[in-house]
Amino acid sequence: MRHERAVALGGGHGLAVSLAALKHVTDTITAVVTVADDGGSSGRLREEFHVLPPGDLRMAISALCEDSDWGHQWRDVLQHRFGGEGPLAGHALGNLLIVALWDLLDGTVSGLDLVGRLLNARGKVMPMAGEPLEIVADILGHDPHYPDVLTTVRGQHAVAISPGRVSAVRLLPPDPAPCPEALAAVADADWVFIGPGSWFTSVLPHLLVPPLRQALNDTPARKVLNLNLDVGADETQGFRAADLLRTLATYAPELRLEAVVADPSVVESLRELDEAAEAFGAELVVQQVAAPRTVGQHDSLRLAAVYRDLMARRA
Repeated sequence: MRHERAVALGGGHGLAVSLAALKHVTDTITAVVTVADDGGSSGRLREEFHVLPPGDLRMAISALCEDSDWGHQWRDVLQHRFGGEGPLAGHALGNLLIVALWDLLDGTVSGLDLVGRLLNARGKVMPMAGEPLEIVADILGHDPHYPDVLTTVRGQHAVAISPGRVSAVRLLPPDPAPCPEALAAVADADWVFIGPGSWFTSVLPHLLVPPLRQALNDTPARKVLNLNLDVGADETQGFRAADLLRTLATYAPELRLEAVVADPSVVESLRELDEAAEAFGAELVVQQVAAPRTVGQHDSLRLAAVYRDLMARRA
């Protein structure tokens, strides 16, 4: 087990699999999680209690659980979702617990730390900003009857399920309050891992928080970008792998990367993708990281092997 300080940025299932991989590689992990979710249980709690959406934070804590009967049992408790048709229907128990602790304790991160202690979590979880955010996107062809017309779509859930091609994305408020602990974690990191995840609603939002983007530019940490497996689907309809990198360059032109990790299945043109990676000063690492029997999902053990190899070669 290595001891490098690793920070992982993202949200949802993509961040969870990256954290699961990092648990095999290092014992010092911090997750910096998007806070723009407005759907499902998170959206309901966000609107009712005016708090950060807890769902992606809960998933990150669950991914960092101790690999023991105790850790797995409490992970399952956190992930348990109520059924039925009553007021609790659809809520994840962990979301309710996190909001309750925020109500009782003075500090967002301290509440998340306490939940992590229940699972003997192998790291810390914190939000990318200190206030809930709204994602706004300009989408070409949102109305299929007008494929050449740009439509402004508001809200993470609406953007994620919208037809058409996203041409621009931004946050409201445009200059949100940063999370000081997240900025400190990035500044002190040895490695920063960005993605995988929903490109416009989980990955890019971190670069749209000005203090966090500056911290990523300034940190001496080596930065690794994980490309998605479902390039060209959902909110990146019509994209190629190189297009993801070009989009990233639009929002973070000063960002330097150590490596870009891509599964062979997403490499349509090796030369094009290599040139897009070189624009960030990055090595293109093409390795099989997809789960063998689950379409569009990374395998945490394969990803861990790539992380371990990168850290060992740069040691």
